[in-house]
Amino acid sequence: MNREFELLVEDDERLKLSIDQKALKINLDAARYGTFAEIGAGQEVARWFFKVGAAAGTISKSISAYDMTVSDAIYGHCKRYVSRERLQSMLDYEYALNLKRLSVSRGEDTAFFAFADTVAARNYEGTNECHGWMGIKYQLYPKDDESQIIIHVRMLDRENAHQQQALGIVGVNLLYGAFFLDRKPHLILESLLDNLTTARLEVDMIEFSGVGFRHVDNRVMSLKLVQLGLSGAAMFGPSGEVLQPSEVLHKRPILVERGSFRPVTKVNIDMVRCARERFIAEPGVKADQVVELMEITMRNLLVDGKIDLSDFLARADVLAAANKTVLISNYFEYYRLEAYLTRYTSEPIALTMGLPSLQDLFQEKYYTELEGGILEAFGKLFKKDMRIYVYPSKDFTTGTLNTVDNVEIPENLRSLYQYVVERGRIKHLDNFNESLLHIFSRDILQKIKNADTSWEDMVPPEIAEIIKRRRFFGYHEG
Repeated sequence: MNREFELLVEDDERLKLSIDQKALKINLDAARYGTFAEIGAGQEVARWFFKVGAAAGTISKSISAYDMTVSDAIYGHCKRYVSRERLQSMLDYEYALNLKRLSVSRGEDTAFFAFADTVAARNYEGTNECHGWMGIKYQLYPKDDESQIIIHVRMLDRENAHQQQALGIVGVNLLYGAFFLDRKPHLILESLLDNLTTARLEVDMIEFSGVGFRHVDNRVMSLKLVQLGLSGAAMFGPSGEVLQPSEVLHKRPILVERGSFRPVTKVNIDMVRCARERFIAEPGVKADQVVELMEITMRNLLVDGKIDLSDFLARADVLAAANKTVLISNYFEYYRLEAYLTRYTSEPIALTMGLPSLQDLFQEKYYTELEGGILEAFGKLFKKDMRIYVYPSKDFTTGTLNTVDNVEIPENLRSLYQYVVERGRIKHLDNFNESLLHIFSRDILQKIKNADTSWEDMVPPEIAEIIKRRRFFGYHEG
């Protein structure tokens, strides 16, 4: 209880501190000592510590290896200088060097750290992507094994000087969080934009690792990035590893299936299979370059009006069992999702969905915030090389197969619908497995809760196995 009270006091203090005060508190902490290595925008983080005074108590070395040849000579060669690879080499090298040089003289009482960033701030012409990698590798206590936090940021200010300032602030926030909020990783995450706004800087990836964070699930941290509004989307792979979207999606064709995935069904798998077959047959789409994403929106994560972390992790685990990459997004409207994806690629993009989702796409109530309504939304959605593949459904009362050709669309939008179909932007999937059309997630969930074992034939075997083994979605033996 005392420790919980201390954490509440620390968090309350954090909210009241200016960036100068945070930097000074770190400088006055005699146990912290380490290196600042910064490439790209200048010594934007280190300068806060020099400015507030008492920096000699914190900084063992400050370095900027701007020249590529010099950078390679110190940290080794890499393909991209603003990359996770370069950041990690900087952290590893500077951290090891501190231990080698200083452990004997002051290792008993000092918790060493290495802070690094590699950044592409706005260039003179204003034509580049403004982003950067930032991290800290450090000891929580003297003689402790290392812990590490890595983030990726996107700078949104239009002026270089403002971007540099924002970088300095988020760097100080990261150091302060690592040193004083280490028992509460979610508070570290929340604190990253203290004294900033999401209009200036976006954090679209965070990863905790090492001894101090061995119990942290980075998938939950990815969810919290989106939940807190630090980013519009976050991504993680089948092994639970957090992924940086620009590194995964850069110049790649993208295929997205949106769903709740409670749980993953045979229909979900067949839908993405069918869409992929059609997508790679399209001109200009290279099969070995396609990135498949299973997207869960924040709305689809809500259960009884709130996010249940255990339910979220159950979905994440069944998607991992299906070997799928997951995108969590706050882009309920498809045109906003398209805008996000085209940030990273100029290659073709495809969405695959069932008929109910296609019908929702033509509901004008979703576009009231746009001055041009549904016409503006569709203009945004179908720009460039975007298409939608639609999986059919079946009316088991009449035996009718419902497809793109006979789907019910509001009468006043039929002409718009026909236009989009005729332009080849909405396409019917005819390579589906008709024997699966009776499967619905809601029925599977009910069968799981009722201990009706027939649900097991409705999901892939590996999904059934993990649901039973981990007792997901209310599973119990009858």
